[in-house]
Amino acid sequence: MAVSKKIKELHEKRKLILLGGGEQAIEKQKALGKRTARERIIALVDRDSFVEYDLFVEHDARDFDMDKKSLPSDGVIIGSGTINGAPVAVYAQDFTVAGGSLGMMHSRKITKIMDYALKMRMPLIGINDSGGARIQEGVNSLAGYGEIFFRNTISSGVIPQISVILGPCAGGAVYSPALTDFVFVVDNISKMFITGPEVIKTVLGEEISMEDLGGARVHSEVTGNAHFFASSEEECFAQIKKLLTFIPWNNSHGAQPAEPHEPDGTYDPEKIVPDDPTLPYDVRDVIRAVVDRSDFFEIMEMYARNMVIGFARVGGVTAGFVANQPLEMAGVLDVDSSDKAARFIRFCDAFNIPIITLMDLPGYLPGVDQEHAGVIRHGAKILYSYCEATVPKITVILRKAYGGGYIAMGSRHLRADFVFAWPTAEIAVMGPEGAANIIFRKEIMSSDDPDEMRKKKVEEYKAKFANPYVAASRGYVDAVIEPGETRRFLLHAIKATANKSVKMISKKHGNPPF
Repeated sequence: MAVSKKIKELHEKRKLILLGGGEQAIEKQKALGKRTARERIIALVDRDSFVEYDLFVEHDARDFDMDKKSLPSDGVIIGSGTINGAPVAVYAQDFTVAGGSLGMMHSRKITKIMDYALKMRMPLIGINDSGGARIQEGVNSLAGYGEIFFRNTISSGVIPQISVILGPCAGGAVYSPALTDFVFVVDNISKMFITGPEVIKTVLGEEISMEDLGGARVHSEVTGNAHFFASSEEECFAQIKKLLTFIPWNNSHGAQPAEPHEPDGTYDPEKIVPDDPTLPYDVRDVIRAVVDRSDFFEIMEMYARNMVIGFARVGGVTAGFVANQPLEMAGVLDVDSSDKAARFIRFCDAFNIPIITLMDLPGYLPGVDQEHAGVIRHGAKILYSYCEATVPKITVILRKAYGGGYIAMGSRHLRADFVFAWPTAEIAVMGPEGAANIIFRKEIMSSDDPDEMRKKKVEEYKAKFANPYVAASRGYVDAVIEPGETRRFLLHAIKATANKSVKMISKKHGNPPF
């Protein structure tokens, strides 16, 4: 009898806490198109797999009448479950409880699940929906953020860390997502900024809406702070679930292999790339032509569109694809595309995912704006990341490979394991037109018909250098292949490099050009 009474008491306590900030606060949350914290976790993980920890934790603040307030679970839900049968650790801030503000016990719950995820070597997913630091707790709130940032950093490269922005994320709170591997945002729901519109108006006199300052589309298209954009929470959770099918649980092994499948036969690599090197095409179609089921999971689709990155499988093995996009700015490298590619390459390297590079670019983007934006430093990031990577590196030169761009995009000189080139490849210091104008300047200028002479010299340069055979004769290209042979050669390279082992020079760490 005494036991049943205690069980009843437990049920009543649970029921009260599970209401979070109360029915009114929950209704307000849903009116904004937002699920509650627990609903979000349940929607994300496998059915009946989530186990919540620290349900009964309360805040420990005493100032400003906080000792008279009850904050159920201190505004954050933590626990673990499975997604696609694989274990994951999750926390979700509860905006219905004190606006999801972070205090000492709130942060301790988050750091507890972070420590758990690192110890158990499982992915960590953080759902952010918070007004920021709990002002009433002062420096304890700031200390809490610091503890979270430290764990984000030591977990980096060990376990995948995923941030989901499903509400406001302001001030110091934005740095935790920035330290994680992938950031997911939802249109009209996600907000990220260091200082809000009111502060900007007060300090600078500038007026801007919260959406225009730090909305989902801004971070997906302009800043590059977000990796995945969704129109609803449901779509966002589907993206997370798909991502987790491609990446490993931790850095001790590779991603789970899948059953190999042939690509969709509608994608023919020989018909995708035009004969005319000045005409654009969608490099994603080339990827779809060579990967299993033609299933390519693109990352940062809306940002730095001249560079394409994402995951696909080749023969059942997950590979990270890095490709120049001729549809946008001829696929040139610039500040943003270099950053985009470099960080993705480092993720793949950290988590044992082979890197396949598809090269077609005229080089780095020239111009005063780029130079003053630091293209030298940013461009060096992609060089550093390829050089540092010890996973299998396979490069296919589709068309243009000029100058520094040729070197930067996973060339043999940065220790690519295999370099293949299509017959359409042009590997040279610069494009034929520019090269001819420099090399044959005197002959062109002294000719009776300079235009005709220029055309003649351009064709002469093309015949001699704008092809893959000079590089192949030096061993810089392993094989010149037909476009239709690309998948077969990629399958060979993936198998041949399966047991690759590289011993790097012993050091604490490098100093990349951040």
